Amino acid sequence: MNLRFKKALCIIDVQNDFCSGGALAVPEGDEVVPVLNKYIDFFVKSSFPIFASRDWHPNETKHFKNYGGFWPEHCVQNTKGAQFHPRLKLPENAIIISAGLNFDEDGYSIFEGVDSRGIEFPRVLEDLNIKELYIGGLATDYCVKHSVLDALKSGFKVYLLTDAVKGVNINPADSKEALMEMMSNGASMAIFEELSKENW
Repeated sequence: MNLRFKKALCIIDVQNDFCSGGALAVPEGDEVVPVLNKYIDFFVKSSFPIFASRDWHPNETKHFKNYGGFWPEHCVQNTKGAQFHPRLKLPENAIIISAGLNFDEDGYSIFEGVDSRGIEFPRVLEDLNIKELYIGGLATDYCVKHSVLDALKSGFKVYLLTDAVKGVNINPADSKEALMEMMSNGASMAIFEELSKENW
């Protein structure tokens, strides 16, 4: 086993329904795609794993308004809205993590998800000896925040890619407050220009 601390990129929920024209579009959500593609290329060249989480809801879930939840229907399994953004250049070996699979699951965090074999995300990280997570995607004030906080609670070093996140901002300050909460819990902020200058 490679015992050196391993890093991984986590791309959170960059799906059609959260981007322009989607059922639950994040304002300017599409703008994270070209930035994330730069991170993807960097991590591929550095030979570190890339994870991409996705909301993967059933037709009926308590997450949706129709069944007592807060949100309109979005990212239903095997629909176009649940597909990754068409310009997101995920490599073939990217590990897809699906969350919100069952009726009683919200699936806000990648840590609630499973891979294609049904193995829970924390176990996948353990098996790959991952110690540091670099997290970007959608949305700052929901799934990104929950994923970052869960990662910190689980003992990971976390870098929030602030140039590759966008928020819903139901209340105008939601993203700002989410950033402050993540930082106060131990997350570090990073942008691509800083990261690409590091000697990995």
